Amino acid sequence: MKKIILIMVFAIVLLLTACTPSDAGFNLDSNITVYTRDTTSGTRDGFMNGIGFAEAAKSDSVLVTGFVIRDNTAQLNAMSIDEFGIGYISTSSLNNTVKGLYFNGVEPTEANVINNTYDLKRPFMWMIRAVGDFPSQDVEDLVHAFVAFLGTTDAADIINNSGAIALPSSITWDSIKNDFPITQQDNSSITVRFGGSDSIQKIAEAVTAAFTAKAGNFVAEHDHTGSGDGWKRTNGDTKDQTVGKDVGFSSRPFTTTELSNVIEEQYGQLAWDAIVAIVHLSNPINNVTADTLKKIYEGTYLTWSDVPNE
Repeated sequence: MKKIILIMVFAIVLLLTACTPSDAGFNLDSNITVYTRDTTSGTRDGFMNGIGFAEAAKSDSVLVTGFVIRDNTAQLNAMSIDEFGIGYISTSSLNNTVKGLYFNGVEPTEANVINNTYDLKRPFMWMIRAVGDFPSQDVEDLVHAFVAFLGTTDAADIINNSGAIALPSSITWDSIKNDFPITQQDNSSITVRFGGSDSIQKIAEAVTAAFTAKAGNFVAEHDHTGSGDGWKRTNGDTKDQTVGKDVGFSSRPFTTTELSNVIEEQYGQLAWDAIVAIVHLSNPINNVTADTLKKIYEGTYLTWSDVPNE
């Protein structure tokens, strides 16, 4: 009888040992499908620099063969169906349709960004047109009022509730609104154009929705096409085309070239954001290091069996 029990126990141990992620339905020997953003993306800039792969921020030639370029939303959608994919998005976009990976053992949460333990983060920036270069004086005045609003506790609450980390502030909108008389009139016939980073779109829409109610109900028009357009469409070569914007956002620091034709009052930071590597929910990997991500994106690790679950 004891012999039979021992055999049964041994069989159970073997069974449990054999229950690998591959047996559970995930094939670790499958090739990794690598997703990235285009070279103008602030998310890509922050991600590649954050994993020690700076040369990949602006160059596709150093990436693994067969990589796929998709924007923030498209990567999120892709990872919900591509069992063997890996990508990266803003943490403000993370939801329960994908798995957000720990980075260097730290969970990608707002609290961990604030306490500086989560290292994969980048700034959210704004930029506006030059004085006298707006469609009208009313639009210019509303934009300057909006920039002031971004520095208030009112805006900070909205930014935090939208998934980013607002900069510290002790100023309320009520304490400064009289400095902007434009906000006291009916502005329902005026349109202010917002664009740039699509990673910031959710936050920008939330902040403008709150501000327009405080500023005469102007129309906030949003068209977000990437961080590169945060400068191009406000101060760059497309600012005077139909795609031109009054306020542009970037999810990376503006470059030296982009800042060459603007003054200090035309740009600033509104928040911090973290970037998170994402995979399909069935993927057994839970944590990655900067070195692991670099090896995936450069092609050293080609299958999921190559990737350590650290």
